[in-house]
Amino acid sequence: MSKSAVLDSHVKAAAHAIKNARDARVPIPQVSVDYGIQDVDSAYAVAHLNAQTALSAGRKVSGRKIGLTSPAVQKQMGVYEPDYGVLFSDMEYLSGCELPLSRLIQPKAEGEIAFVIGRDLDTDSLSWAQFLRGIEYVLPAIEIVDSAIENWDLTLPDTIADNASSGLYVLGLEPRHLGSVDLAQCVMNFARNGRTASSGSGAECLGHPLLAAHWLSRKMYQLDSPLKAGDVVLSGALGPMISIGKGDCLEMSISGFGSVKCSVGD
Repeated sequence: MSKSAVLDSHVKAAAHAIKNARDARVPIPQVSVDYGIQDVDSAYAVAHLNAQTALSAGRKVSGRKIGLTSPAVQKQMGVYEPDYGVLFSDMEYLSGCELPLSRLIQPKAEGEIAFVIGRDLDTDSLSWAQFLRGIEYVLPAIEIVDSAIENWDLTLPDTIADNASSGLYVLGLEPRHLGSVDLAQCVMNFARNGRTASSGSGAECLGHPLLAAHWLSRKMYQLDSPLKAGDVVLSGALGPMISIGKGDCLEMSISGFGSVKCSVGD
C-alpha cells in the first residue's frame, strides 16, 4: 500500500472516530496519536470528511468560526496563523435561549464578536476595501466550544480535525454597523451566574477582530469556498474560555455592542 493510501485510510478512520464520539457524546483519545493525524493538511482532511457527511445528512452551512487568534496561544501551539471550522445552521441559538447540554460533550464558552456577511466575498485577491464593503453588521456572540478529545488534551491537528472544537453559538439581537463600534478597544465581560468569569478586549483577537475575519475571507477564497452573503463569522475569543455546566446562566457584554445571554439546560 502506498504512503498516500495509508494516510487516506488514517484520515477516514479518524473522521469516523470523531463522528462516533460526537454522536455518542463520549470523548476519545487524541486522533493525532491513535490515527497518526500529525499535520495540518491531514487534520483539515478529517474535518472536511465529516463536514461532507453532515451536508449529505441535510445539515446546512451557516458560516465559519476562527480559532487560535491569540498570539500567545499560537506561540504555544507552534503555529503562525489561526485555524477555522464550519458552522451549521442547527448550531445557532439566539440571546435568551436555553442551550441543550445533551448535544455537547465537555463544553466551554468564549465571548466573541460575530460578523454577518452582506455580499459574496468571492473576488480574487480580496482587498481590504472590498472586504469591508462585504460586512453587513456585527453582533456580540457566545461561542460554545466543545471537544471530542478527552480532557481537552489537544494538539493542533486534534482541534483542527474536530472542526476547530466547534459546538454551538449564541447571537445577540441588536446588530451594529462597523462604524458605530470600536472593535479593537471594546471591553468584554463574561459573567457566569452573576460573577465575572472572563474578561478581555477586541485587541486580544489577532490585534483586531477585522484582521481575523479578513484572514478567513481570503483563506476561504483560496480554498474555493468563499464566504457568502448571510454567512456568520465568529472571529475569535476576546478573553479566556470558561467551563460551563447544567443550570449555569451566562451573560457576555461588550462595550458598544450590548450583551448576549443564555442558560444551560439539560
